[in-house]
Amino acid sequence: MFGNIGWTEGLVLVFILLLLFGARRLPEMMKSMGHGVREFKKAVSGASSTDENERSEEKESKEDS
Repeated sequence: MFGNIGWTEGLVLVFILLLLFGARRLPEMMKSMGHGVREFKKAVSGASSTDENERSEEKESKEDS
């Protein structure tokens, strides 16, 4: 039902956002959203790599025992 957004829906969405926030404010908002998404991905990938490091350390300590 809410699958892919087509180009017409995207265009309508952009038009509504321009009406609500204005042409000056919209690029600032998108930039801050991009930074937020980037930080989120960085935190998620950092957490998964930390988990993998902890698991490998646990395996090594069990093998040494």
